[in-house]
Amino acid sequence: MEMAGIPTVLLARTDFLGVIRNAVCGLGFPPETPLVSFPVDLFLPESDLTTVRARRQEFYEALTGWTPSRDYAAAGTGTPLVTVSAETHEQTFDRANALMLASTWGDGLPVRPPTPERVDWILRGTQLPRTQLIGKFPPRGALATVEACAIALAMAGGRPEYLPVLIAAVEAFLDPRSGGQSLQADSGSAYPVVVVNGPISRQIRLNTSFGCLGPDPQRPAGASIGRALRLMQQNLGGALPGVGAMGMWGAMRYTNAVFGEDEAGLPEGWTPHGADRHGYAPGTNCVSLVFATGATNIRRRGFGGESREVDALQGMRRTAKYLRSPNLGCLMGWSRGTPGVLLLSPIVAKAMTELGWTKDSIRTFLWEHTRIPADELALDGIDTWIRLDHDPAVRASIALDPWPMSSRPENLVVIIAGGGHPTNSYWLESYGPEVVGKTISVPDGFDALLKEADRELGCGEEVCMI
Repeated sequence: MEMAGIPTVLLARTDFLGVIRNAVCGLGFPPETPLVSFPVDLFLPESDLTTVRARRQEFYEALTGWTPSRDYAAAGTGTPLVTVSAETHEQTFDRANALMLASTWGDGLPVRPPTPERVDWILRGTQLPRTQLIGKFPPRGALATVEACAIALAMAGGRPEYLPVLIAAVEAFLDPRSGGQSLQADSGSAYPVVVVNGPISRQIRLNTSFGCLGPDPQRPAGASIGRALRLMQQNLGGALPGVGAMGMWGAMRYTNAVFGEDEAGLPEGWTPHGADRHGYAPGTNCVSLVFATGATNIRRRGFGGESREVDALQGMRRTAKYLRSPNLGCLMGWSRGTPGVLLLSPIVAKAMTELGWTKDSIRTFLWEHTRIPADELALDGIDTWIRLDHDPAVRASIALDPWPMSSRPENLVVIIAGGGHPTNSYWLESYGPEVVGKTISVPDGFDALLKEADRELGCGEEVCMI
């Protein structure tokens, strides 16, 4: 085999063989590309490399004698429809789910079979051709088309009006700036966080308030969209746990994290995240995607005897203590990304604004109070990671003492969302190189889809909700 004109054989970790196979397929090479694998011990500090020399004959044979097992250029691309039948609807549903689990198409929870009729129904949510290509889903490289989005959304129990948001999220995921090509397979258990801005958030009942990161039967859009994205990560990108997704513990989420910013709860003078981060005009329907690797609740409020000013300042200091934790995830996005996403409730943001705080001053305070002294960097071994980073700007930052968590305060993402209580804030630690924004395009007749949702799901206005 030749890669860029050079005969190639790959050296791989035994526990990463599935990831390597996926990546090879994503580059357009046969899945049986020759590999010489070694256990993880070889890749640890002070390992014994004599085993590589002892097996050099395997490299020679792979470089000189390997040929593909089939003619991939002549292989067909069509996939026949799967037929499942039984005596009752319930039995058919059960058999369909058993088949999808056995074929590793499901995610462990029951899914809606993506029948042609249901997929066609979902496709009413876009005017794009069903065959339009969005990109290759890393690392395996299967083609992500508009129809593939509709299939995943159908399986996740979604609706047509959710499709525009899913398509934009997939576009952001597949943007090379997101880091999705490597984070799909990384051991850090990363998952995508999708923040939605614009009127579409309210129109499709995307949660911005209480429980916006969890299940909500009154606002199911985020769960369906996030779950559909996760199914695409698995079925197109090959992200099977322990095979193509090497997150040591997994991302804790079947549904990733998809929620809306509470634009109605923004304090005076605050701009929506899509405008603040990506320069979109306020009111633009858009998504913003970044990978996270954890979530932490921060008890923001004091005991109750403090003045408002002292309570705010103490809450900011406690928040900075959490953000300051030297977990190294921030290195990936140090230059152009973000150290993480800080969620503030609208009640907290309003109170802070009344005391003279702004979004910029909050970010600047946290940036200043999360700096790490050089001697602490060395004690924790972080200095070595900084010096060896692939980004020249990160390597140069070793000269900064104390060392900041990002290149500038504006990198920190601050989102207004969550229930109207002042007690807590929430921290989603970042694990991606950039925060990627994409606009959302809705089809002609979108209002008709929303009215259909009202008829089928009940009134979506606050007055109608429990």
